Amino acid sequence: MNKNQVIQKDNSTREVNLYMAMELSDKKWKLAFSDGSKERLITIDAGEMIGLWKEIANAKEKFRLDEDVKVISCYEAGRDGFWIHRCLLSNGIDNNVIDPRGLRRPLKI
Repeated sequence: MNKNQVIQKDNSTREVNLYMAMELSDKKWKLAFSDGSKERLITIDAGEMIGLWKEIANAKEKFRLDEDVKVISCYEAGRDGFWIHRCLLSNGIDNNVIDPRGLRRPLKI
């Protein structure tokens, strides 16, 4: 390397999070996990919080994330009310409840 060559190093840091989206229904909950590059889709029984914690731990392991990585989740507000939101928050999960009226949906013709 001569004195005119410059080494450029990427100094950007990417915050690592585990992202979780939940689709809630009467009998089953669909969970979508991502670390920002890979994704994992799982279905669990509705309201089964022990199963939810297990799948969060499994996603962290599958994506090779630290146990204490920040989990950011969302679900559409609906019939379940806010008990899920309160449960997620009380367990350290940064949850967002989305108003379904604010979602864009394709027009049905």
